[in-house]
Amino acid sequence: MPSAAVNQTYVGIKVYAFVGAAGTGKSQRAQFVADFLDADYIIDDGLVIRRTTIVAGRSAKAERNQIKAIRRAMFEYDDHRKAVMDFFRSVPHCSIMIIATSEGMVERIIRKLELPAPSRVIHIEEVATPEEIARARKERHSKGQHVIPVSHVLVRKNFAGKMVGRLRVLWRTKAPYEGEKTIVRPPFSFYGEVRIEPEAIEQLASYAASRVLQVRGKPVARVYSTSEDELCIDLDIKATPGDRSIIAVSEMVRQRVARSIRYFSGLGVHNVNVNVVGVDFSK
Repeated sequence: MPSAAVNQTYVGIKVYAFVGAAGTGKSQRAQFVADFLDADYIIDDGLVIRRTTIVAGRSAKAERNQIKAIRRAMFEYDDHRKAVMDFFRSVPHCSIMIIATSEGMVERIIRKLELPAPSRVIHIEEVATPEEIARARKERHSKGQHVIPVSHVLVRKNFAGKMVGRLRVLWRTKAPYEGEKTIVRPPFSFYGEVRIEPEAIEQLASYAASRVLQVRGKPVARVYSTSEDELCIDLDIKATPGDRSIIAVSEMVRQRVARSIRYFSGLGVHNVNVNVVGVDFSK
């Protein structure tokens, strides 16, 4: 991983990374690796964890769709990111281990949280045998179960899916506390890539707008993104006179399109601009 200049956002923070593909057993071994590295905190799926206790952040597994979960894990929500950054400013001279599916993901998290580059990267293959990795992958594929290195009591407060069970002290460490882990089944899967073409968002926006009363024909949508990776949508509609004013119809279209895209895609919508390009007086 390329080196970066020392970041002045925090005081005396050292960063490590624990990397492995989804479903290879990283969270099961998280505390073992953190113990080996002498890391004070673990960043895993949007959470900041210390000794199986959540101290900051919000779990990506609390989200109800995959897009939102990925954005949560990448700290792309402003309030979430700010809360975690404020926490680390309050605990100077500590060390952090970031759990990620790739070194690219580590770089993105570091950039979002303004952390220094990791001084060491450990890959799952260094701490797990090929047989153990294959077994973990099989469990994930067949059962859809995830492990969170946190007490089940805390998971109940931070999780949207189904709790399946608990794991205790699978790997003994030098730490004086027990490494309790919770098995969960989220309402989504982290397997594979998620790619949403702009045309799909444009079609969704056009359909949502067309369902508003007093909108005629097929609205035309154009999608672009802001610097914060949120969507802006320009929408051309034709309206027809009726019980609502043209302004009221435009506002209904704006709200319905924004709500539909957020709900069905999990993407953030910065703005919906509705342009009334014509009024149809025919019945």
